[in-house]
Amino acid sequence: MIEIRGLRKAFGAKQVLNGIDLTIQPGETMCVIGRSGCGKSVLLKHIVGLLEPDDGTVFVDGKEVQTLHGKDLFELRRSIGYVFQGAALFDSMSVWDNVVLSLYEHGERRVDVLDAEARRVLAAVGLLPDIATVTTAEFEKEYTLLRDKKPSDLSGGMRKRVGVARALVGSPQYILYDEPTTGLDPITSEQIDNLILELSQKLSVTSIVITHDMFSVYKVAKNVALLEQGVVRFFGTPNELRVSDDKVIKEFIERYE
Repeated sequence: MIEIRGLRKAFGAKQVLNGIDLTIQPGETMCVIGRSGCGKSVLLKHIVGLLEPDDGTVFVDGKEVQTLHGKDLFELRRSIGYVFQGAALFDSMSVWDNVVLSLYEHGERRVDVLDAEARRVLAAVGLLPDIATVTTAEFEKEYTLLRDKKPSDLSGGMRKRVGVARALVGSPQYILYDEPTTGLDPITSEQIDNLILELSQKLSVTSIVITHDMFSVYKVAKNVALLEQGVVRFFGTPNELRVSDDKVIKEFIERYE
């Protein structure tokens, strides 16, 4: 469970978060929406301990994030997969290097272990065939072709999938998605939405999706939080959001649908 209580954060004179209260239940997929600059990405960075709150608390599995340091904070971050906006792959590195980087940084040097994890997560996001449906030789051929490619060799949708695969390394309990469908065409966006749903159902991970894409919200979210002027203006199901009479909510939906 992720619990956020009274979270406040300012950058200079700009108050970005002004008392955020949210609870994300285990296994839930929550979408966080709101206008640009309303603090959505800032919220994610507090959950992983990249930012210190000015006031308030963030708990992950009952642990107060801002009190964790060193090894304890390191262990918390290992339980969280982060899918960056635009995938944020390293251009000079291969798909394989991008995917296994976190394991390598955590001290894993056994190539067979790194290779097995790369195979697992790349298959999980649909970049490799299901091993049960092809021969071992066919699977290995596909894997060899993919693993050595650079991000520049991939389509936008494939880069997003590699970014998700990297976030799945180590089987995290939580996955945080920052604008996962931004810049993608409608068909590829739907494929990424389906992937988010599939991973949530198969792996029972707790997911937070930052997005402007209302089609994604309606498809993947169990609950939705709309941030406005540093607070949670709305919290509820996608259907409750759709029929809300709140003028701010209606304007937001009309703009981004």
